[in-house]
Parts: sequence; C-alpha cells; structure tokens
Amino acid sequence: MAISVLFVCMGNICRSPLAEAALRQQCALSGHGMIVDSAGTHDWHTGQPPDDRAQKVAAKNGAPIDHLRARPVRTADFRNFDHIIALDGDNLNHLEIMQPADGAAVLSLFLDYVKGREGEGVIDPYYLDDDAFDTTWTDAVAGAKALIDKLS
Repeated sequence: MAISVLFVCMGNICRSPLAEAALRQQCALSGHGMIVDSAGTHDWHTGQPPDDRAQKVAAKNGAPIDHLRARPVRTADFRNFDHIIALDGDNLNHLEIMQPADGAAVLSLFLDYVKGREGEGVIDPYYLDDDAFDTTWTDAVAGAKALIDKLS
C-alpha cells in the first residue's frame, strides 16, 4: 500500500501546493508511488486555485498546479494520511492542536527531512517578490528528495 502524505501551510495557495507538486514530480522521476495532497490550516482560500506566482514557478519547473484547489485540513485527514507535513513551525503547532486523539498521522516539519535544515520553515513567499517563489520551489524539491529517501 502506498505511503500517503499531506502537506500543510496556512492558506494552501503557495507553499503546500508547491510541496505537493515537487513530491509528485520527484516520485515520478524516482519511480516511487505515494499518495500526495495538500491543505491549509485556515480556510480563507477554499476552492481557489494556487497563487498565480506559485502556478508560474511550478509550470516553469514542469510540475503544473493550476488544477489544484485550496482546502482546509479536515479531522479525517489525521486518520487518512500516514504523514502530515507542515511547511513551517506555526502550522505544525496548529496541526498538533487540531490532531484528534484517534489521529494516527505522523506530524513533522518538511525541512526536518533535509540534513542541516532541521527546524527551519519553508519561507512563505506570498508577501514577497517573485524570486521568493523560486526559493520556495527549491526548498520544496530538496524536501521532496529527502522525504523520499527517508520513507523509502
């Protein structure tokens, strides 16, 4: 049975969709099969596509995300996913509070899988310039590769 991973940021329009795309892409390149999704700790953008700048960087890197739609984390996610991975410490704290007693998902921080980056969060590019989205993509790819190595 395939390992399932849910990436979580605040609004599910920048970092978590990029992490989802990066892991899907790295799984395809490495031949690993995983179930991958993304969500947000807040429901501000429910039903909306990812930020245009996130879509642009993902498409530029061969991993389009225009088909994705933002959704909030649901209680069932803690039972349905093996791993729920936060993109920063604040969202990890939210997830720890949200996790129900019967939630079996392993909660972690994305860059904890990258040697030397433990405890770091992926920058939120939303209020930054377009270059920040490239940085977020680079971090997402590094995290995806390290996650595959760890879970394989």
